[in-house]
Amino acid sequence: MSDADGQAALVEARIAQVVFNADGLAPVIVQQWDSHEVLMLAWVDAEALRRTLTSGRATYWSRSRREYWRKGDASGNIQVVHEARLDCDGDAILLLVAQTGPACHTGTRTCFDANDLEATVGADQS
Repeated sequence: MSDADGQAALVEARIAQVVFNADGLAPVIVQQWDSHEVLMLAWVDAEALRRTLTSGRATYWSRSRREYWRKGDASGNIQVVHEARLDCDGDAILLLVAQTGPACHTGTRTCFDANDLEATVGADQS
């Protein structure tokens, strides 16, 4: 087995750990790698995850357009992968990236800065 074949087998084993939903998708929480700022939520299928893990650039599945999109190809606001982690249930992915420019399609740094739901702050239960 060549090194490339071994690497491909390792990637496939990692992808096989993911529990995809009935549509064949898994949610990806995207964070800035150094500040841990939450940037966005996106979706991947096995192929998008494979492209992300092997290319070093974030690739997602667009549910509305029904196509793959590599973050930044159209906008220039790329995401360079630093780390990818799977949650304890295997059904959600945390992607740590170096974000260039805004992450949100609206032009803001993060997709989570527009609508404050004004949650009541809970009391510490110590």
